[in-house]
Amino acid sequence: MTKKQEGVVRAALELLDDRGAEAVSIRGVADRLGVRMNTVLWHAKSKARLLELMADAIVAEVSLADLPGQWQERVRELARRYRRALLSHRDGAVIVAGTHAAEPGTLSFADTMVEALLSGGLDERAAAWTCWTIVYFVLGLAQEEEAAARADGDDLVDALAPGGYPALSRVVAHLRDASFDERFEYGLGLMTRQ
Repeated sequence: MTKKQEGVVRAALELLDDRGAEAVSIRGVADRLGVRMNTVLWHAKSKARLLELMADAIVAEVSLADLPGQWQERVRELARRYRRALLSHRDGAVIVAGTHAAEPGTLSFADTMVEALLSGGLDERAAAWTCWTIVYFVLGLAQEEEAAARADGDDLVDALAPGGYPALSRVVAHLRDASFDERFEYGLGLMTRQ
């Protein structure tokens, strides 16, 4: 990525952090940089490409240094760092989930995750699919966490009040009692048992 392209992506991430995913546009980035839209398009080509570059920049924030030696704990730590990177930006998970960025930051993260899974004895297919499963789990939970931070009230309890969902009504206390950190660690533990 060129320095000017990095500047465009940095401005787009600042816009994201200030106003959210809905506000990210070529015009918004141009306004933030004090340039014309064509200047942004020269470096990003399209809004879809801008979003890919933003997603990769977010994933590239995941440090791949000083990881644990034991493969399961390495995988868990990578997932924790990935979640932190997503949540460090307003709507970060929305941006990453909405793209398919085959870019250096994303590929380096995935390569490190797959390498850890392979070193744990998983075959190639299982390593690839487990990596996908962990990435999708983290993306989904992070999006829910981002949305919950903006939500008012307790929609789940209100939805269950009429009594039409007996199984959910039985477990509603458990659906509400865990923090996102606890949910994350529970799910991650299920996926990394071998």
